[in-house]
Formats: sequence, structure tokens, C-alpha cells
Amino acid sequence: MTLDRLVLVAHHERPETPEYSAEVERWCAVHDVEFWMPPQDAERLDLAHCADARPLHDADVVVSLGGDGTMLRSVELLDGHAVPLIGVNLGSLGYLTEVEPDGLTDALDRFALGSEAGEWHIDERMMLDVAVNGVLVGRALNEAVVEKNQSGHTVRLLARIDGDAFTHYEADGLIVSTPTGSTAYSLSARGPIVSPRHRAILLTPVSPHMLFDRSLVLSPDEVVEIEVAGHRLADVAVDGQPTAVLEPGDVVACSPSAATARFVRFGAYRYHQILKSKFGLADR
Repeated sequence: MTLDRLVLVAHHERPETPEYSAEVERWCAVHDVEFWMPPQDAERLDLAHCADARPLHDADVVVSLGGDGTMLRSVELLDGHAVPLIGVNLGSLGYLTEVEPDGLTDALDRFALGSEAGEWHIDERMMLDVAVNGVLVGRALNEAVVEKNQSGHTVRLLARIDGDAFTHYEADGLIVSTPTGSTAYSLSARGPIVSPRHRAILLTPVSPHMLFDRSLVLSPDEVVEIEVAGHRLADVAVDGQPTAVLEPGDVVACSPSAATARFVRFGAYRYHQILKSKFGLADR
């Protein structure tokens, strides 16, 4: 593929963001690559001359400058389009990112050479379509969460799998996640860690007030529905972004999406080594 157009999505509050944004802009100018930023990013970083309201999928590559949250926002802005995404880590964890800041221009040089030259490959990640009462409200790279609306109360939720009732949960909430999301909110709720090379759907309760407190690892082709079964309101969030307030009887459906997230990798992706590094695990 040719590299003619590059869009940069950047974290607004990292002090080093303007420096690295300018570095990407200079690289594009030298290599005759059209460069722009979403208006909200450009304006917050005093780079108004780079602002352009064009959709991200007009670009040949998206560079995400920040942490995992910025990667999630980049995927959301791509709205399901299959554009390669290069993640540059300015955060702390960086499960999703590929490049450290000092390797930024080298990564752009290698990407410009093309995948045909063996300089990079695509790491394709499963996503979930999330619908409320039959209306699509978002796509999740990590997870959809149905949780209590009021602090200090649980919420009663009925989980269905492929149309069949599984059980009612009395809990703070339920997480429906992808393998990518197994190291996000699901992990903090004691869910399993699943390699992102798998395709699967994870159903994990949050602080359940019941004896059954286990996560389920389901087929990637199954549909999980969560109905608000009690009298209390609930909230639904997609990849951490509040999406809707649910009333009793409302149903959230999570199903495998035809869209995928496409991350650029410049070497072998060794997930277990990333886990080891992020969790500070030592050899024994």
C-alpha cells in the first residue's frame, strides 16, 4: 500500500504531546504525506492549522499518540473502517500500543516501506457490536458494561445466551468483553486473561451478591443479551464511554462485529511477554 495521507489522534493532556505531534507533522512534510488532526485534538494542542473534520477513514494510516485510552478513541473514531493504526505509547500500561516515543520516526519510515517489504504486519482484533433495544449504540474493542445507576445498590440483570435465559445476577454489573478487553475492566473483576489471538466473548460479573461468581468464556459466535430485570435503573458504557441509561425491561445485546481493529506491529507480538512486563513478573 502507498502512504499518502496520515491522521494523528493525540492525548490532550500529556505535556510531551505537542512535541511528538510536531515530529509527526515534520515527518509528513519531508515525505510529502498529507497530514491532519481531528479538530478537537488540534485545537486543544494549539495546532489549529492541522485541524480537519474529514473522517479518519480517509487516511491510509492513523497514528494514535497517547495510551490505551487514546487507542480506544482512535478505534471509535474509525467507526469500523479497516484502516491500520499505529499506537505510540505516552501512557503507563500501553497494552495496545506498539511504539515508544523515541522510535516514532523509525516506525513511520518502516510503515512507509510497506508490508510487502516485511517491515510490518497487521494484528487484527475482534470487536463487539453493542445494541440497546435493537439499536446499535457502539462497537467495543474492550468491553460493554451494564452496571448499577445508583451508588450503594445492586442491580438485577438477566443474562441470555443465544436467546436462552442463563441466570439472574444480583451484582454491581456485568461485563461483556473481547479477549483484548480481558486485561481491562474484566481483569479487575477477576475475569480470566485471554490471548487476543483468540476469538471469544467473556461474561464477567462485577461484585456479585450470589454464590455463582465465575466468568464465562463463550463462543465468538454467541450473542449475549442483558436485560434490566429489577426495578432500578442501570447504565451501559462502551469502552468506558457512557452510552445510555437503561430502564427496567431494556435489553443490551452484544454480538461479534464484522468490523475489526487493525493494529500495526513491527515485530513478533508476544502477548505473554507483554503481560510479564506490565505486571512486573520475575523469572523464578
